[in-house]
Parts: sequence; C-alpha cells; structure tokens
Amino acid sequence: MKIYQLLPTLAFGDAVSNDALALEKVIREMGYKTEIFAESIDARLPKGSAKFVEKLPRLNEKDIILYHLSTGTKLNYRLAQMHCRKVMVYHNITPPQFFEEYSVKAAQLCQNGLEGASYLADKVDYCLAVSEYNKQDLIRMGYTCPIDVLPILIPFDDYAKTPSQQVIDRYSDGYTNLIFTGRIAPNKRQEDVIRAFYDYKKFYNPKSRLILVGGHNGMERYYHRLKSYINALELEDVVFPGHIKFDEILAYYKIADVFLCQSEHEGFCVPIVEAMYFDVPVVAYDSSAIAGTLGGGGFLLKDKNPVETAGVINRVVTDEALRTQIIKNQQARLADFDHKVIEAQFKTYLDTFINGGRKG
Repeated sequence: MKIYQLLPTLAFGDAVSNDALALEKVIREMGYKTEIFAESIDARLPKGSAKFVEKLPRLNEKDIILYHLSTGTKLNYRLAQMHCRKVMVYHNITPPQFFEEYSVKAAQLCQNGLEGASYLADKVDYCLAVSEYNKQDLIRMGYTCPIDVLPILIPFDDYAKTPSQQVIDRYSDGYTNLIFTGRIAPNKRQEDVIRAFYDYKKFYNPKSRLILVGGHNGMERYYHRLKSYINALELEDVVFPGHIKFDEILAYYKIADVFLCQSEHEGFCVPIVEAMYFDVPVVAYDSSAIAGTLGGGGFLLKDKNPVETAGVINRVVTDEALRTQIIKNQQARLADFDHKVIEAQFKTYLDTFINGGRKG
C-alpha cells in the first residue's frame, strides 16, 4: 500500500502546499511510502519536492490518494476515475462572486472548483476538513462520507528562524504598526482594513502605519483600486511589501502591534495563527472560519463599522490589561495547533481509516 498526495499546484509559501509538505513528513514517519504529485510545481521549491501528475504510478485498490481540494481543476474529475481509496483534504473554495469584478479567469476557476467539489460528494471515502466551517460546507454540498476536522499542520519551528534585521530596523521607529498578511484579493477585503486604519490614524494615532503583506499576482486590477482608494483618502503610511522572503515575513510580525483582519471568506486563515504565535493581538471580523480559528482568542468584531473598529484598535494598543488578556487567550488557543497535537490527530485519523474503523 502506498499513500500519494495529489493537488493542482505545489507552490512556494502557499498554505495548502505547506500543509501537503508537512503531512508528507508525517506519513513517512508512519512507515508508509509516499510522494506528492501536482499539475504544476513551483521552481522555487527544493528539487524533488513533488512529481508531475503525469508520472503518477498505476494504482491498486489498497493505495490511498490524499487529495487537497481548494480550486477548480481537471483533477476534481480525474480523481473519481482512480481505482484506489480516496481521502479529500478540504481547504474550501472562495465564492466566485468575490472575483467577478476583477478577474473573469479567477471567478471561473472558483466556479469550476465548486462544481468539482459537488461532483465528488459521493465519490470519496473520507474527508478531512481543515476547519469546522469547511466541514459544514461539505455537508451542505451533500457529502455523506465520514468527515473529521484536522487543522492545517503548521511548521512552527520555521518561525523561530532569524527575521530580517533590515525590516525590523526600518519600522522600529516609534510608529504603531498595524498589519494584515494575506494575498491581495477581494475576499480579503483589504479596502476595509484601509478604511479602519484611516479612522484610527485620523481620530486616535497619527503616528501609525498599515502594512499589507501579500502578493497581488492575478489581482492587479484590485490592487490598483486599493491604491486609488488610498490616494482618494489622502492617506499616508500604507505599505505594500508584496510577495516577500520568509525572513521578512517574520520581521513584519515582530514589529506588529495589531493584526487587523477584515476578510469575508477564509477556510482557515493561517496568518491569524501566525500572529498568535508572535503574540500580536488579533482584531478580526467574524466571518467564515475566523471565529473557529481564533477559538476564543483575539478580539472578534461582529460588524465592520470602521469608526468602531478604530476604537477597538486604539483600546487594544493603549489598554495594557486588555492586551495582556487577549495575548493570554491567544496563547491558550495556539496550544491546540501545536505541531505534535495536529500530527497525532492526523496519525489517528489515517490509521483508523486504513484499518477500516471509520464508517459513515
């Protein structure tokens, strides 16, 4: 028996890809032969990280495909024809309406993904959803196979690496630094982050800065609209570092005073966990999987009134007791995402499935 992971793209720095790479190590530790196969493989990854789908060997009924579903791809339909046991790792698919105004291609890709996910509802044997929100999404699509929740396996050891001193020196200037980390994309609602920052800077703290970490490849129209919005507000101190090196990402978390998330669709949201790891208090809008990932940590916003959000930010920055309590709650929640905890859950789920103990 062999266990193969399958996904459309193995990308550098991508949460889904990082999850696949982390799970591969665990599967090997369990003593199973395993490899990752993808339609496209990022050249920045170490050689041998994965093989192209065309090289997927002949499968037998005892083999297992661990399929990471997060987008539209022909693999959603090809999987159904594979003669093996099928386990889906569901990362969620962004609703296409978020992209319709900015990219027909992106919107169509998401629509194809949702159609593919629905198609597979009765064609997989078992699902691992990375959040309870995602589990409920599968149930709404008609999945009746066993479904367990397994958060993304995050390699926290990597976060202990040395951050960029250049970034730390540049932004350790007495300013209050608000950050949001995530791809520049309409579902992330960076415009709402910008508006809340505008009110915070205007009414509470002129000596403040907003750093929006993330690349905008494929979302250039949305990115330029954000820049136009900033110009229309005559707002200063908004920084777009772009898609940056890992040591720079670490540095931005190091200098951050608040992590502000206004996203309207997340299947899990790894950056929230990263912020918690660095003891950056999280202020986040309650949407999709956000509350589930926070798990009682952070400060959860029930609406998006930018003036009220600015007031919350100011309270978190200035009220030391509140800040301390938020960080304490975040540290407690972070323990649930400990690498050993998630690894043990995965081993239990996979062993149970392999041995036929997980029934629908």
